[in-house]
Parts: sequence; C-alpha cells; structure tokens
Amino acid sequence: MMFSETSHNGAILIVDDNPTNLEVLSHTLNAAGFEVGVALDGETALEQIEYYDADLIILDVMMPGIDGFETCKRLKANPATSEIPVIFATALSDPDNKVTGLSLGAVDYITKPFQHEEVLARVQIHLKLSRLDKNLKEQNSLLQQEVEQRRVAEGLLKQLNDELEQRVHNRTFELSQALQELEKTQVQLIHNEKMSSLGRLVAGIAHEINNPVNFIYGNLTYANEYNEELLTLIKLCQTNFTNLPSEIQYYLQEIDFEYLQEDLPKLLSSMKIGAERISEIVQSLRNFSRLDEALKKTVNIHEGIESTLLILQEQLKGRASKSGIQVIKEYGELPPIECYAGQLNQVFMNLLANAIDAIEEKNSLPLLGNKEYKPTIWICTEISNEDWVTIKIADNGPGIPVDVQSKIFDPFFTTKAVGEGTGLGLSISHQIIVEKHQGQLSCYSEIGKGTEFIINLPFKVQSEPKFQVLAQSSV
Repeated sequence: MMFSETSHNGAILIVDDNPTNLEVLSHTLNAAGFEVGVALDGETALEQIEYYDADLIILDVMMPGIDGFETCKRLKANPATSEIPVIFATALSDPDNKVTGLSLGAVDYITKPFQHEEVLARVQIHLKLSRLDKNLKEQNSLLQQEVEQRRVAEGLLKQLNDELEQRVHNRTFELSQALQELEKTQVQLIHNEKMSSLGRLVAGIAHEINNPVNFIYGNLTYANEYNEELLTLIKLCQTNFTNLPSEIQYYLQEIDFEYLQEDLPKLLSSMKIGAERISEIVQSLRNFSRLDEALKKTVNIHEGIESTLLILQEQLKGRASKSGIQVIKEYGELPPIECYAGQLNQVFMNLLANAIDAIEEKNSLPLLGNKEYKPTIWICTEISNEDWVTIKIADNGPGIPVDVQSKIFDPFFTTKAVGEGTGLGLSISHQIIVEKHQGQLSCYSEIGKGTEFIINLPFKVQSEPKFQVLAQSSV
C-alpha cells in the first residue's frame, strides 16, 4: 500500500483491482489534499483497515475473490470499521445493484468513468457528514454523560432532601411533644398555685366562719329557752298581779308585748335556720375543695354535684331583667365511687360555670331574650355498665361552633374576652378525667340548641397518675 505526502484533509482507502482506476482516483484525491491508501482486492482491504485509520472508503463492486458487496458487509459487521462511510465505484447502472449496496450500509455511488468534480464533491460531502455525525455522537455521548451525572446528582439531592425532610419531621415531632409537655407543665404549675391559694382561702374562711357560727348556733338553743322562761315570767306577773303599776303597763303597750311574744320565737327560729345555712355553706366549701382528701377516697358523686350547685346558687338565681336558670336533676342509683373527690368537684365546677356563662350569653341576645326562652341545665347520672358511671351536664345555651369544638380541650384556648377566661378550665377538666381517673370526657354541641358534656368514670381508679392537677377555671 502507498501513501501520499500531501496535506491531510482526510484519509481515504481506495479498493479496486484496476491499476488505472487506482491511479486516477489517487491523483484526484492527492491533488485535493487527501491522504490516500490503496488495496487491489477485498481481502487486502480488510487486512489494511485494521491498522490504517481511514476516514472514508471508495470500494469497487466487481473484484476478484470477495466482491465489493461482501467486503462492505464485513466492514459494517466489524464494530471497529462499521462507522467508516463507504462509497461504491462501479460502471454498473443497474438500480438493483445500487439498492443492494445502500442496503448493506454504503452511503453513495460514483460511476465509471470518473468525473473529478463529482468524485471530490461526493467525497467531501460524505466526509463532512461523517465528521458531523461523529461530532454529534460525541456530543450525544457527552450529553448522556451529563444526563447520567445529573440523574445521579438528582438522586443524591432527593436522598438528601428526603433525609432533611425526615429530620425536620422528627424535629418537629420532638418540638411538638416538648411543647405539649411544656403546656401541661404550665397548666399544672398555674393550677397548683391557684389551688394552693384557693385551699388557704377556703381553709381560712371555713375556720373563721365556723367558730362564730357554732357559737351562735349553740347559744340559740339557750336563748330560746331563756326567752320562753322570760315570757312565762311576764305572763305569771300579769296573771297574779291584776293591777300592775302604770309605768309597767305603759311600757308593755309601748313595746307591743303581745306582738313581741308572738314574733320573738319566730325570730330566734329564723336565726337558727340562718346559722344552719351558714354551716351548710361552710361544709359545702370543705366538701368542694376536699382539702383534707388529696388521696383517693370512696365518695358519693351526688354530694359533690350538690356542693357545687350550692356554691353557684347565686349565679343560678334570676335577676330583675332575666329569669333564673332551672336545674333539672335526674340522679340514678349510684354506688360510692373511688376517686379524687376535690379534683372531680373542680370538673363539676368548670362544666357548670361554663353552662351558666353560655346561658347568660344567649339570654343577653336581643332576639332571644324573651319569655319563650327558659334557661335550663340538665344533670343526669347513671350506671353505663357494671364498671362505669356516666355523668351528663347539658345546657340550652347558644352552642359551640364546629370549628371551635376540636380546640376546647387545648390549654389556654378560650372564646371569652381578654380578662374573662384563661382557657384552662376544660383543659384541666380533661386531664383530671382522662389522666387522673382513666375516664373519658366528650362534648356534643349544636348551634342554637346547646351543649352537652359527658363524663365516663370507672368505679375504681386503677393506678396513680404521674401528676396531681387541681384547678378551678372556665373556658
């Protein structure tokens, strides 16, 4: 094989068994600046192409040994040479041969005798197309590499993003748990302090009131006896002394003795009733706060409800412009319940106080403050099954909006104006029932019709909860 020493516009291998054709093509291509290699048959061409880096092959169809079609077929079957463009050179004008060559992978035909301009034009255009194709494949390969790199990067980014989201989720959950614990702790601290203050206040009031009331109540019996003795003495004097001194007669008329001896026993009796009433209130305060009963104790639930109603009696009474609140009690036959009585009374206080506030709110509305509206609170107790008791406290107030119902047990949530409620009453009630007594506290409400709170308690608390929460508040 021979190579020219011209400028290198490309390397072309010419395969032809005719030396004249080889010379003509070589001269034309050398003159155009191409590096030219030659082979006289297909076998030689296949050997030379292994070490000759040709950019294009001009291949004669009719050759001894393997013809041009077979040579082209083998070139295209070899991955190392499959991309080299092949131009067939033939004197044949049969379209079938052209179709056969093109179907084997050839890119073009040049016919004999050769036209120099046509040969150069076809060679140059196919070299250009080959280079463009090679560049395109290189760019495509680079693009695929970049796509793969981006895919890997996106995969890593997604993995990092997923890890970050998981970390954020875990951290958010931890913060949410910490916030809930903090809110519970705040509620407990606030209410422990409030209950401590309430305990001292109630204990002081009970002590200060109880002693003088007992003194008064105890002496009323003697006062009544002394009164009867004095009245008897005066009657004896009137009977045994027909002519009393005028001064005594005048004084008896002046004080209206007949009315006095009739009214004084009534007065002493009303004083006794009043003293008994004060004693009942003091006892109710003690029963309500249960300051001496921090541990579990078996109590009568109805006594706690009655004590709470007694404390709230003033709020239940009617006013000049409003009718009083009717309390309808439907008490079932309940056995004594083991519970933390003072805290349970706090729940009754919160629920009843909320019911009173709700009714007063509805009663103050211009369109509803009429004679047809009868403010009512229903209290119902019953045994729900052999191990549980149910307590229902309902009112016919304005009801709770649906969007608010899911928040009523949240700490510090309140629908009242600033300064009128802390938003702790129902939260503490929920903790007392659910956490302290392992019970259930639920709410059912309908706008315009009212609200019902249902307490379900086991007859016996199974275990000691972690915290002791005491409070008196309302939503």
